[in-house]
Amino acid sequence: MSGDPPGLRVLFLGTPEFAVPVLEALLASRHGVVGVVTQPDRPRGRGQRLQPPPVKVVADRAAVPCWQPNG
Repeated sequence: MSGDPPGLRVLFLGTPEFAVPVLEALLASRHGVVGVVTQPDRPRGRGQRLQPPPVKVVADRAAVPCWQPNG
């Protein structure tokens, strides 16, 4: 027995840039992020290309499953 309680299993809900530091802190903690729920990709820029929300970019980089409900 190591003495440390087991970490929580976390489902993270967030979309904007200000949610990214919170997700990154959870990913760096002893808690397991089991998934992320965020808004769908939206068209942005001059070409109106679909761009993923900032939280999805971090989740993809960390290989965390990401769900994007259609609204």
